[in-house]
Amino acid sequence: MTFTRFRGHRIRSGIAAFAVGALLLAGCSSSANGPMPVDRPAAPEGELPVDLQAKLQAAIKTTMAKYDVPGAVAGVWVPGQGSWTSASGLANTKDKVPASTDMMWPIRSITKSYTVTLLLQLVDEGKVKLDDTLNKYVDGVTNGDKITLLELANMSSGVADYVNEAFMKEFAQDPTKVFTLNELNAGVLGQPAQFAPGTKYLYTNANTNLIGAVIEKVTGQQYADVLNERILEPLGQTGTKYILNVQDWKAPHPTGYMPDPVNGKPTPADENPSILGPAGAMFSTLEDGRVWADTLGSGSMIKSETQSLREIGHKIPTPPYDLYAVGMGQTNGWLGHNGEGIGFTAATFNNPFTGASIVVYMNKSNLPDKAHPADEGFRAITKVLAESNS
Repeated sequence: MTFTRFRGHRIRSGIAAFAVGALLLAGCSSSANGPMPVDRPAAPEGELPVDLQAKLQAAIKTTMAKYDVPGAVAGVWVPGQGSWTSASGLANTKDKVPASTDMMWPIRSITKSYTVTLLLQLVDEGKVKLDDTLNKYVDGVTNGDKITLLELANMSSGVADYVNEAFMKEFAQDPTKVFTLNELNAGVLGQPAQFAPGTKYLYTNANTNLIGAVIEKVTGQQYADVLNERILEPLGQTGTKYILNVQDWKAPHPTGYMPDPVNGKPTPADENPSILGPAGAMFSTLEDGRVWADTLGSGSMIKSETQSLREIGHKIPTPPYDLYAVGMGQTNGWLGHNGEGIGFTAATFNNPFTGASIVVYMNKSNLPDKAHPADEGFRAITKVLAESNS
C-alpha cells in the first residue's frame, strides 16, 4: 500500500521557536466575528485490503493481551485507500457486553486539544493574544501577571495543581460530587508556583482548566456552550459531549477498569468526569474521533499560520509523545492527543503528510508500569502501516 496524499506540517522543536511563535501569534488577529467555517471531513471510501485489516486487528489484540485490556475499539482511515474499524473484547466484563464501534467513550485529555483549539480560534479573531498574561482574565493565580496564555497551552506556566490535599479530602467525602470549573480552579489560587513561568514544562490539568476560565471570561458563555457552538455543531459531532455529571452519560458505553491493588485484575472504576473539567471531561465515539483527528491534524478550524505555530513542540516528561506543542503532541510524525485515567485510555492521531487518521479507545488505565494501552495500540498500528508501505 502506498500513501500518496500530502498536506502538511510537522511539529518542530525549540524554545527559541516558541518565543517567535508567541510574538507572531500575538499579531494573528482578524476582524471576523466567529470561527472559520468548516465542513465535516468525509471518511475515505471503501475498505482497506483484507490482509492489512488482519494485521491491524492482530496489533490491537496483541496490545490488549499484553496489558489485559477487557475491551477496545479502533479505526484507521487512509485517503485514497479505504477504512478499517474494529471492536474487540468486552465493554463490561460482569455482564459480558461486547465492545461496539458505536459506543460513547471517555476521551480524557484529548479534551485538551478541543479546549486549546477554542483558545486559538479566539486568537485568530483578535479577541485574545497568546502573550496576554493570565491575570487579565483570572485573578489570584501566583505569577498570574507573568504567566502567558501560551505558557498555559504548552504546559510551561508552573501553576500549582488543583489536585492537592484539600481537593482529595473533599473528593473522598463525596466521590459523586459534581465539581464546577470555578471549584477546580479555586484549588490553584494563591498556591505556590511549581516553577517560574517558561522555565520548565510540566503537564497538568490545571493549565488547561485555567484556559477554560479564560474562554468563559472572553466569550461570556459557559465552556460547554462555547464548545458546542464553535466546534461540535459545525463539525456535526453529534456523538461527542462535554459531560460533568455521569448521570448524563446515557448513550451505550463501556465500563472503565483499573488494576486491583491486591491481585492486579481489572476492577471497575468509579466515573466522575467533573474532576477533570475542560482538561478531560469529554466523551466521544469512534467516528467522531476520526473527524477530530482529521480536523486537528489539518488545522482546518484555525488559520494556517496559527496551525504552523501550534506545532512548534518540546520534550515533555509525560504523557508519551516525542514532542508536546500547543494542546497537541507528535509521535513518529503523527499529530494528535492521548487521554488516560479513571479506567480508560484513548489516542486520536492524524498524519498530516498522508491525511491518514488513527483512533484507539481502550477501557483500562492506571497500570503499575505507567503504560498507556491505547497509545501502545496506536503505535502498533503505525508500525503496521509503515511496514505495509515499505
